[in-house]
Amino acid sequence: MEKYLQLILVSIIIGTLTRFVMLKIDYRRYPSYPHGYIVHLGMGLVASALGAVALPSILEKDFTAVTFLALATQQFREIRKMERDTLGMLEQNELVKRGEDYIEGIAKVFEGRNYLTIFNSLLVSICYYWGGLAFGIGAGSLGIIISVFFRRGKRIGQIAHVRSGEIRFEGANLYVENIHIMNVGLTSSRKIYLEKALGAIIEPYDDNARATLANVGQRMAICHDAASLLGVHKDVATPEFMPTARLDLDTGRVGVVIVPIEKDLDCFLEAIRRTPVLESAVRKPMQTQIGRIAAD
Repeated sequence: MEKYLQLILVSIIIGTLTRFVMLKIDYRRYPSYPHGYIVHLGMGLVASALGAVALPSILEKDFTAVTFLALATQQFREIRKMERDTLGMLEQNELVKRGEDYIEGIAKVFEGRNYLTIFNSLLVSICYYWGGLAFGIGAGSLGIIISVFFRRGKRIGQIAHVRSGEIRFEGANLYVENIHIMNVGLTSSRKIYLEKALGAIIEPYDDNARATLANVGQRMAICHDAASLLGVHKDVATPEFMPTARLDLDTGRVGVVIVPIEKDLDCFLEAIRRTPVLESAVRKPMQTQIGRIAAD
């Protein structure tokens, strides 16, 4: 195995770099810095090592080592559970909840990115062995670009048109245009809504998007992201100011209302557009024969 030392080191370095590129702190403030970085970069280093030594183990006919590697990769399944448990505990202190669907999506992402790290490290080792150092580094660089591409999923702005919506009251009932949001009993609260609130209408482009937006977890994610970016005029004792997204059952449109700390309509609309489409919320009825017949 000593003759493969340089191959293994290069593969580990590029594999760990792959995990680093895919790891960032954004407005969700997760993973935390620096300890969250240390945990995930450490797991990325382990994943890189697993991918790097796979080819030399096979070439040396050390099949016991290959079996060990296969067993070790099973441990990455625990990453999803770790992230799910961590975010679930943090959820208890969130003023605006992420929702279980959002948490599960984040947990899947962290597990999947470690597998991308393994695959890129393995790719580097294979290309290094057959084509030399330059070929290995080139393949690893391409792998990093592909990994970054896989990091980016669809956004709400890609499946629906997001525009501003007029906020109004009919008695104590709050509406965004003609979509009923909720009942606001206190006169003082209704005054705050009229002065500070922002409203938006999300119009799905097709029936697939309509089914996705109907998912409660997806709408919770929209409210959470908007509140994370603009702040929210709310405390634990003011549930009437919870950001809310309600579905128009007749058209599939979604009305969203928030009372933000920063009243900036353009930023609010952009926050909605950039909300990720959750994997668990994706529905594609139009790809089935029954769905197409029903739409007609």
